[in-house]
Amino acid sequence: MKTGRIIRSLSGYYDVQLADGTVERTRARGQFRKSKQKPVVGDFVDFESENDEGFIWQIKARENELIRPLIANVDLAVIVTAVRQPDFTNNLLDRQLVALAAADVQPVIYFSKLDLLEANQRADFEQVVQLYRHIGYSVVCSDQEPLSQLKQLFKDKVVVFMGQTGAGKSTLLNQIAPELNLTTGEVSKALSRGKHTTRQVSLITISSYEAMIADTPGFSSYEVFDFPVEDLADYFPEMAAISGQCRFRGCLHLNEPGCAVKAAVELGTIAPSRYNDYKLFYNLIKQQKPRYSRE
Repeated sequence: MKTGRIIRSLSGYYDVQLADGTVERTRARGQFRKSKQKPVVGDFVDFESENDEGFIWQIKARENELIRPLIANVDLAVIVTAVRQPDFTNNLLDRQLVALAAADVQPVIYFSKLDLLEANQRADFEQVVQLYRHIGYSVVCSDQEPLSQLKQLFKDKVVVFMGQTGAGKSTLLNQIAPELNLTTGEVSKALSRGKHTTRQVSLITISSYEAMIADTPGFSSYEVFDFPVEDLADYFPEMAAISGQCRFRGCLHLNEPGCAVKAAVELGTIAPSRYNDYKLFYNLIKQQKPRYSRE
């Protein structure tokens, strides 16, 4: 029996990388279909080879799992967020930050295409940058020596790149590792949406960064909230930090008197944009239909 990590999944086959760097192609045993389990990229698995074909016998327990992109056992997620083409929206960024917090994955916000802003627009956007830094997020800007900053963050990590279609994930990855020569797509100015250029999730070892990185399919929306609505405030760090000061235990920060979060919004210590997204996400979770586990 051998053990390795799935680095690629395609048409029912799984490429598994062993500790020595060798890669073997495998398939999942029928038992996984019966138990409604499915191996995903990033999984550690036990497998054996029969007649030069490998078969996965067991999926190891996962440290975490993301639904979009579908990947397991991630240390760091870089949210590539364009400021133009497509235009920046804090709502989409906050959705991704909440999803990563719920999965216990450390986020890094990478603001791309800052060169498309005029000088006065760049100065205004700096307020957005400082907002997220003040909350406590790691923020990297494409016009401020990004590669050296990312290299420090990536060491010995499994890193997933995620973000809206056309935001520049493949462009950034080509800067990090030019040998990848990933296809990049032009953004439709009419729709402000990009053409999908990445078709599958793959983990790639980048020795110069001492990391494994994943390029993932882009998307134009993000709708996954797979947790109880009562947990939502825990995934907004600035709210979680002061929620213990609310008058009532279990305060939902909506209509309750003596709410420390609402008071902080009025004082300006919590950004109205973040609080508005909290309320929007709360309503979305309350209204969405139950999701059923694949396992």
